[in-house]
Amino acid sequence: MPLFIITGCYSATAAKGMIDNPSDREEAARAIMEAAGGKQHSFYITTGETDWMVIAEFADGADLIPALLVVGASGAVSNVKTVRAYTGAEFKAAQEKASKIASSYRSPAN
Repeated sequence: MPLFIITGCYSATAAKGMIDNPSDREEAARAIMEAAGGKQHSFYITTGETDWMVIAEFADGADLIPALLVVGASGAVSNVKTVRAYTGAEFKAAQEKASKIASSYRSPAN
């Protein structure tokens, strides 16, 4: 199944809530991913542009959208971004296919 990397930031209200009432955010993320039909592989608190990262598996990107809508609507997170991740084997298969179809393309620069 396809892997997705989801990142985002906590709102100030969420940060205050976590200080006042510490909770397991990994379990919260896992619960919504599973409720949407996915499988959470990992959860990390991050530094830099985002506050957290989830690596999850979903049959289709459209299956992930309901989970992101729920999380976004909560007001607890912002700046949510999702990218599709490919394994080395998937990328090798893409390279092999590109090699087979390369002769079909005529560059506008030629």
